[in-house]
Amino acid sequence: MAKTDIIKKASLPDPAGLSTGWQAARTRLQGLQGGGLNIAHEALDRHVAAGHGDQPALIWLGKDGARLVQSYADLAADAARFANALRAHGIHPGERLFLLSGRVPELYAATLGALKAGVVVSPLFAAFGPEPVRARMEIGAASVLVTTAQHYKRKVAPWRDQMPGLKLVLIIGDDAPEGCVALGPAMTKASDRFETEATDPEDMALLHFTSGTTGLPKGVVHVHQAVVAHSETGRLALDLRPGDIYWCTADPGWVTGMSYGIIAPLCNRVTLVVDEAEFDLQRWYSILEREAVQVWYTAPTAIRMMMRAGTEAAKGHDFSALRFLASVGEPLNSECVLWGQQVFGLPFHDNWWQSETGGIMIANTAAMDIKPGAMGKPLPGIEAGIVQVEGAHVTELPDGEIGELALRPGWPSMMRAYLGQPERYAKVFKGGWYLTGDLAMRDTDGYFWFVGRADDLIKSAGHLIGPFEVESALIEHEAVAEAAVIGVPDETAGEVVKAFVTLKAGFEPGEELERELRGHARKKLGPAVAPREIVFRDSLPRTRSGKIMRRLLRARELGLPEGDLSTLEEDAK
Repeated sequence: MAKTDIIKKASLPDPAGLSTGWQAARTRLQGLQGGGLNIAHEALDRHVAAGHGDQPALIWLGKDGARLVQSYADLAADAARFANALRAHGIHPGERLFLLSGRVPELYAATLGALKAGVVVSPLFAAFGPEPVRARMEIGAASVLVTTAQHYKRKVAPWRDQMPGLKLVLIIGDDAPEGCVALGPAMTKASDRFETEATDPEDMALLHFTSGTTGLPKGVVHVHQAVVAHSETGRLALDLRPGDIYWCTADPGWVTGMSYGIIAPLCNRVTLVVDEAEFDLQRWYSILEREAVQVWYTAPTAIRMMMRAGTEAAKGHDFSALRFLASVGEPLNSECVLWGQQVFGLPFHDNWWQSETGGIMIANTAAMDIKPGAMGKPLPGIEAGIVQVEGAHVTELPDGEIGELALRPGWPSMMRAYLGQPERYAKVFKGGWYLTGDLAMRDTDGYFWFVGRADDLIKSAGHLIGPFEVESALIEHEAVAEAAVIGVPDETAGEVVKAFVTLKAGFEPGEELERELRGHARKKLGPAVAPREIVFRDSLPRTRSGKIMRRLLRARELGLPEGDLSTLEEDAK
């Protein structure tokens, strides 16, 4: 595994408290009387009570050029109004609220207001089609949905009457379709005072969904105690300091956009920059310059898109306010790290974590030397290892060997369950380790290097895509008999979805049918999840037990050596 020159950073001071444990991190938060702990209180109310209410909490940039600044006091008041609106409609602590919208100010008030009221928050990616939205809301037993009129009419209204547990649909804006409630008037009528629910640290707070290679999406459960890790890892891994101007480009529908786009930065009393628009190179460069962004957290896909435009596109912009650049979502190759140094005068710092970990586990911190291409080292309080799993036995491997990345359980943001799937949850813990499913290697300096995934998940432009979900949508088309989906390399997105299908009798392959199937998949799943390319096949490779061999399809697609193919084909017989 090639490793480029180390970027020396060791002269920087170690972040305060880097060697302290989770208990010390907990004492940096305020907590509620009686031992309660609530994410919204730590993110907003304690700062207002400490006299920082006038500090900007949110700088929102609209697609149309609008700019809105909300102080910590403003956002705390809106969160209280939202919490009161939920109470007024009979929503109680422990019920589950789903978010389906773009990056608009109401989403932030709704997130924090729900948490303030002890209501569980589950964000959905706005690009999802109706079926992924429905599946997640059914699994999560949704009581409340916050969305836009457009999303509701297209993605929810057709099946809402089949979900009697959905008590309340709040529509962002001043008007709402029949059977829904307009959020604007509901907030206007509500008081801006609300006594924060004294949630127990182990009370459920967040429900994130991640796709599996087979079966339905997994609902990953996190509790209010996770705020200890959110706050501390934001400070240590992202170098967040009170008063910083911080921009996390991740959508709140992703776990990154929730943990590090809302909770961690607000707990560290920084000012969030939120851009409603999608990626636009010159817009992004202008935001960095105009808003004087100091800490920037983005994704390798975006970095590669900037790289494709060349260094000339960045010329003329003043990036002198930037202090720290970080990236997450997929492996960050060394070229991206070095390109950051060339264009911004700073390297991008890679880090690693999952929906299941709830927070950053391994990172290149501000105090570390950077080995471009490495994920970094485990943060304080995190014990990571490279293991080999054989049945019930887990053996830790020496440095330099490739195996499964594993973590010792016990950090505050560790998932507490896969919702309704205790056996599935139990399977990822073995021999005193949490098994991540990712393959990695640790070098002799203690740096971890990502190698690959141990399953078939596809990671495209930061999206985790489960093949089963895409295959199921394709099979719904009358022409499709079977489908198999893999990820294939793409220079910009990292991977894109490619589907292989066999047709039912009476249907003939052709360009017209391929376009029809792609359109069908986009309608069902949304453009972020649907396959980019569809290939017709007479048959699909299978294992002895009848399972389709996605591994073999991917191996053939990538042109692996014949020896590797032979091994895979032997499995497929």
